[in-house]
Amino acid sequence: MIDDFNRKSQSIVYAIIVLIIGLYISKIVKKLVSKFLFKYNIGKGVTNFIVYGIYISMISVVTLTCLEIIGVKTTSVVAVLGAAGFSIGLAFKEILSNLGSGMIILFFKPFNIGDYIQGSGVEGFVSDIQVFSTVLKTPDNKTIIVPNLQLTSNNIVNYTHQEKRRIDFSYIVSYDSDIDLVKKILSDIFEEEKRILKEPKPIIGIYSIENNTVNIVARPWVKTDDYWDVYFDIMERVKKQFDLNKIEVPFLMGVPYYNNKSCLMNNTTRSQDKNV
Repeated sequence: MIDDFNRKSQSIVYAIIVLIIGLYISKIVKKLVSKFLFKYNIGKGVTNFIVYGIYISMISVVTLTCLEIIGVKTTSVVAVLGAAGFSIGLAFKEILSNLGSGMIILFFKPFNIGDYIQGSGVEGFVSDIQVFSTVLKTPDNKTIIVPNLQLTSNNIVNYTHQEKRRIDFSYIVSYDSDIDLVKKILSDIFEEEKRILKEPKPIIGIYSIENNTVNIVARPWVKTDDYWDVYFDIMERVKKQFDLNKIEVPFLMGVPYYNNKSCLMNNTTRSQDKNV
């Protein structure tokens, strides 16, 4: 063993030098690639994936080169690693599936950091997009870690992807109520509210007629950031105007009512904003 070490001592020294230089160059390339991607506003998740992919690849090449210098047959090493990788892949197929799903999310971008999404039975603001999982933060400040496979294999609702959103109000009033008056009240409120967009124009109309009630829908458009602020303000103002103008609705079992005079119901989507 001593004689063999003496014969290969020079090769070992060369291998150590190559290893040190290779690791140093790998770190420099890692920093340069990271700065380049951030310069062109590439997403954080994609940047991390590319940077560490290049870094690990360079280290692997340097390691194989050092083994070749020492005299180790790298073809055998590669074959062993390939067989081991196949076995590991079968054992950790769900982890690899999450990796593949993470690549899909990072490159196709169904959502970005800061978006409010709903998927796989959970919802919240996207706090971070990692290779294996996505981190969500709920409006009540809880952290949810969702495996990427669960997101890509289910429907994803992105509430903040678009700049504008429509608020769907639904008001149940008595069959004998003055429908024109109800529509005028809603129209005047929408006209006075500056945060409601002029285009597309709000829709106000009768949605359904029951035995003793009329269901009126009102659908204004707002900027996504103003959604819940406008929703709460409009609901309060409509309630006050309905009471003031004596818009009545009969008492219905299981239906909320106010002073047995006016009833306001809303079929809007459930809360998905930090203000709720």
